[in-house]
Amino acid sequence: MAVELRVLGEIEAAVGGVLVPLGPARQRCVLAVLLADANRPVHTDRLVERVWGEHPPRTARATLRSYVSRLRAALAGAGEEVLAQRAGGYVLVVDEEATDVHRFRRLVRQARATEGEQSLAVWEQAWALWRGEPFAGLDSPWLAETRALWERERFAAQLDYFDVALACGRHAEISGGLSALSADHPLDERVAGQLMLALYRGGHQAQALEHYQRVRGRLVEELGIDPGPSLRRLHQQILTGDPALSASPAAVAAAVGAPARPVAVPRQLPAAPGAFVGRERELSRLTTALRAGAGATVVISAIGGAGGIGKTWLALHWAHRHLERFGDGQLHVNLRGFDPSAQPVPPAAALRGFLDALGVDPQAIPADAEGRAALYRSMVAGKRLLIVLDNARDSDQVLPLLPGSPTCTVLITSRNALTALVAGHGARPVALDVLDLDQSRRLLSGRLGRARIDAEPRAAEDLVRHCAGLPLALGIVAARAAASPALPLAALAGELREAADRLDALDLGEPAANLRAVLSCSFAALPAEVAGVFTRLGLAVGADAGLAAVAALTALPVRRVRLLLRRLESDHLVQQHLPGRYRMHDLIRIYAAEHARSLPEQERRAATRRLVDFYLRTAHAAERVLNSSRPPIELGPAVPGAHPDPPADEPAALAWFEAERSNLLAVQRLAIEQGRHVEVWQLAWSLTSFDYRRGHLYDHLTMWQAGLAATEELGDRAAQALAHRLLGPAYARAEQYAEAAAHLKQALALAERAGDLTGQVSIHHNLAWVWEAEGDDEQAVESVRRALRLSPALGNPVLEAQLLNSLGWLLAKRGEHAEARRHGEKALGLLRRHHHPTAEAATLTTLGWIARLTGRHEQAMAHYRRALAICHEYGDAYEEPRVLEHMGEVHHALGDLSRARHAFEQALERYEAQRRDAEAERALRRLAAL
Repeated sequence: MAVELRVLGEIEAAVGGVLVPLGPARQRCVLAVLLADANRPVHTDRLVERVWGEHPPRTARATLRSYVSRLRAALAGAGEEVLAQRAGGYVLVVDEEATDVHRFRRLVRQARATEGEQSLAVWEQAWALWRGEPFAGLDSPWLAETRALWERERFAAQLDYFDVALACGRHAEISGGLSALSADHPLDERVAGQLMLALYRGGHQAQALEHYQRVRGRLVEELGIDPGPSLRRLHQQILTGDPALSASPAAVAAAVGAPARPVAVPRQLPAAPGAFVGRERELSRLTTALRAGAGATVVISAIGGAGGIGKTWLALHWAHRHLERFGDGQLHVNLRGFDPSAQPVPPAAALRGFLDALGVDPQAIPADAEGRAALYRSMVAGKRLLIVLDNARDSDQVLPLLPGSPTCTVLITSRNALTALVAGHGARPVALDVLDLDQSRRLLSGRLGRARIDAEPRAAEDLVRHCAGLPLALGIVAARAAASPALPLAALAGELREAADRLDALDLGEPAANLRAVLSCSFAALPAEVAGVFTRLGLAVGADAGLAAVAALTALPVRRVRLLLRRLESDHLVQQHLPGRYRMHDLIRIYAAEHARSLPEQERRAATRRLVDFYLRTAHAAERVLNSSRPPIELGPAVPGAHPDPPADEPAALAWFEAERSNLLAVQRLAIEQGRHVEVWQLAWSLTSFDYRRGHLYDHLTMWQAGLAATEELGDRAAQALAHRLLGPAYARAEQYAEAAAHLKQALALAERAGDLTGQVSIHHNLAWVWEAEGDDEQAVESVRRALRLSPALGNPVLEAQLLNSLGWLLAKRGEHAEARRHGEKALGLLRRHHHPTAEAATLTTLGWIARLTGRHEQAMAHYRRALAICHEYGDAYEEPRVLEHMGEVHHALGDLSRARHAFEQALERYEAQRRDAEAERALRRLAAL
């Protein structure tokens, strides 16, 4: 039986024309990933990464096997194996004509190869395949990137379709579609021109002219530029009622600025790179820039990026793909702005080379730079030339080389952002980032051959990971491996494994193929104060750094640090990937760390001490915002120059923790290495509320394991008691109940010995949780009652409410519903009076469960909906899946299996993300029972 797969909309599969169920969202994601690479094996690791992202749950591989098994069952009616296992992964075996995305691409190629009405008929077939956005309803970083890529592919096809429709006189039929497309792409001048032409031909000259003014206004306001020559020319033709605006294909080509046929000289462009991969987004931006400005204004696309990021490769690859657009030839110069083996090329020397290439008599070339620039501009006037200015040092080196003619296109590469060109000359910046994992694998495979990669797949993955997506690093590794065919890839990967030696391994003995030498040229060009900031960034321990953290490292005011980072950003040595947050490429970070090691020991320790103090004090302040009812700890004296940045309110505290979480883990490791034991356990304390609210259970367990070790090193009995008390629930949330009980019992003994009433109440409460998890509800009830007997002396109504909620839950399990409800309602009243919404959500969950147990399903659902709203409002990711699971039970009890399934699937995804294995298994069982 034939199988048909559709992803241009919600993902669907039909066997014999009948839709088959594809299961929960993650399961459908698996099918989407395999379909995107139809008939090509996808390694399990890559599947997991594409479905779950960079931080998959521990159960990802097991869950993936379950998903694949269910998908096989769903597609079994096809009569042949559609989803097959291959070495290390899976492959979707399917006729490409049975998948809508591949059928769409085939139809687009066919439509572009035909003309007139025949072409339009094919286009209509292609559009019929689109039912919405690709993979609608599914989400993962890879799917989002792929979705965006396919949408751009669709947009490019739409533009070609509308050209054909205009040529066929279908302006009335497409006006509505063009209006919608123009609304989605208000700055695209090709769409604007098509819509203007359609309106004019439909007798709406005034509307066409109004649309031009709207587009012009937005271009000026948002980009600071006027419309390009094609659009201006079309505007003038509409103003004058030019009879050339007929419906003939030739007139359409003239109206939208179709390029003339290429002519052959001069051709200075170097050969295209042989192993080019990826960069679809950047290539598209360059093409868009060309379309927007071809014919009347100089288009400057400054391709920025760090050394070795692949700027020249991108420029040459794009240029060779568009040679036909430049009928009068191409000029190229390597300006050697950051060349480790030569000085930058003076503009006068570059101009001399261009004039020679343009056939100027050497005797007629002026000696001075200004005279050469004037002659150069005269020679290129009116010519359709591509001018590639490679490896520019700065804007001053480039400005004399810009033509004055509106017919030339200039492509510039530089490690500097060339902001003067962007601000003063309308340059369109195209910044480059690293290659992703898939692109890196393809680049390495293209250089070494598939057989060698397949022979050592693990070593090849290590090479890709250590090169961190930097094309130069991948090229050096590939060159070393190619030069020594007998050298195992594992040996090369071993050289790269140690960060301290990695730059040594990325050296082919030539300046241009030595990563350290390439980076040293960028560093040498920095002013001293900027170089100092770069060097101290080598001491940062997290994946990125916020502005305030960099200020702490450098002991400089935040305002000054922002300016200095702007220079590093301009030179592409750091990237501001989020507002106020900066990161370095892994290999640039290693280079910065080498410089940091040259600082005096005392200066290094002072910088890292400020950094730890900044994180501790800001985290402590944020914790107090999240949970003001919690008894605080006392911090030591502040470190001068640390610049702590306490958040103003709960959303700001959550946002700060979210941005800094991985850095806080790294800072605690730094404190451990430096023997700063007090800061180690205090950092763990400061993350408690956030980690539990967001479900970062295993990270928090790791932090408190380190925290306990630190208190033991200190010999501080009170701190040890606190560490045991908080390590217990950390183990419990990680479903390690024996360890949890052991630590809680130790904590109880220490608390009783010290007369710590707060500690005793908290410990009895947490022990109740452990007893319940181990099936001893009687002991659990007794532990909560003990805590309640002690709690009045503390005067903490929020704690009392939490204890009442726990007791209500346990009594409901025993069937004592009336008393359980009384405790829950009393707890809810206390929490609302004292405004503790996250504890309120947990109490509403209990009350909802009691209502369901007593047959009051509508009341139960009302409680759950309110609890879920609180979870969403306050970011309580831990409680959310519990609420969803309970909602699924109510839907099931009411016979609404569809909603029950949806709720259980959502709960399952969240349990898996938090690695709550036992709860994930329970949700899976409930799904299976449906």
